[in-house]
Amino acid sequence: MSRRVNGKLSNDGSYQAQLRQAISRHLPAKGLATTTDDARVRWVDRLLVTCAILMAWEAGHTLVDRFGAARACVVQMFPTRRRPGKTYAGFIAALVAAGGPLLATVTAALRLSVRRAADAGGCWRTAGWVVFGGDGSKIDCPMTAANEAGLGLGCKEASWPQMLLTTLFHAGTGLPWAFSRGGGRECERSHLRSMLNLLPAGAMLAADAGFPGYDLFQAIVEEAKCELLIRAGGNVKLLAKLGYAVREFDGLVYLWPAGKQKSGDPPLVLRLITLRDGRNRPVCLLTSVLEDARLSDADAAKIYACRWHVELLFRSLKQTMGRRKMLSDSPAHAQVELDWSVVGLWLLGLAAAEAAGTTDRLAVAPALRAVRSAMAGRGGDLRRALGRAVADRYVRNRPKTARHWPKRAKRKPPGPPEARTATDAEVLLAKQLRDQGVAKRFAA
Repeated sequence: MSRRVNGKLSNDGSYQAQLRQAISRHLPAKGLATTTDDARVRWVDRLLVTCAILMAWEAGHTLVDRFGAARACVVQMFPTRRRPGKTYAGFIAALVAAGGPLLATVTAALRLSVRRAADAGGCWRTAGWVVFGGDGSKIDCPMTAANEAGLGLGCKEASWPQMLLTTLFHAGTGLPWAFSRGGGRECERSHLRSMLNLLPAGAMLAADAGFPGYDLFQAIVEEAKCELLIRAGGNVKLLAKLGYAVREFDGLVYLWPAGKQKSGDPPLVLRLITLRDGRNRPVCLLTSVLEDARLSDADAAKIYACRWHVELLFRSLKQTMGRRKMLSDSPAHAQVELDWSVVGLWLLGLAAAEAAGTTDRLAVAPALRAVRSAMAGRGGDLRRALGRAVADRYVRNRPKTARHWPKRAKRKPPGPPEARTATDAEVLLAKQLRDQGVAKRFAA
């Protein structure tokens, strides 16, 4: 417990010590050294990671300002360790040199913390499934020649250089599970596919209409041994009455692009679930779970609704934490800046969930205020402040949307997928592939 001496917290319960404890609970006990025998090394792994996380939480307007505040806090948090380097250039060089292995070590530990938080809150499963959601968002970067060349312009010539951030999150807790980032013109599907090995076998992946595709669906079910529940829009072409599955029924459809037919790949057997949104518009979902007894339409609606958590994560990163735009002037630095900004958001959610004893309705803004106050040497008991970082349970009496919003993009919701009856030639080809034993788990 913290105790006060002359109006200030004593050293054993200082604000920085509380902050160190809150961070250390979710970092690996081994693998992040605090000392080194090499006198030339000024940034050992644990201090490097801690400073990167504190920079993600810091509100400074420049990277140098954020680094200065974060480094000063690190010095207070680790008073018996050798002082780290004094310049931002040295710090970012060390962080870039540490590369992916250091980030992988930290994110693996954070995933374990997410599982502990989910087990403690009884929310590891949603509607009987271990559900993960995925989505992507664009992050702006400074318009430097290096960023334009290394990252590319996101969508059109007049846009900023951008990075694409694709995030997997655990639906029950709303906390991140994994993330991938790259240039602004990279593909969300490729990012998502690169993270499938991080999903536990038997999990269900829910995603929006930007992800349907033969190769990704096949990778989810065949390689990752998971199930899928993904919205399908008008750009998806489906077949009906192909006769490939063991049993035909209403709602059974096939994803079998012409290119896959020519290459001799089997059709993917799926189930089409049509729901209605709040405006009575159709929402079409494709799932690899063919049996209604395993996944009812009501459960599918509940699971798909959890996908909204990822929008809250992106809003917290961009708006609450102020990371809508990175500040680094080179691609390598911008990528590292984004990596540790996401880690900072991830760890902030875990710290708040642990202190509150729940993952329900966590609020990022009060949690961020609490850690920023601790970094500045004020604020009282940090754990108690984090425990109060829960959204108010009030009932809204009027719409939250602003009356005037001239810049709002008018986007049409995805229309229903195109479904047609298979031709005789397609039926014959499917029968030949089935007889040849090409059928996989999709046809079970």
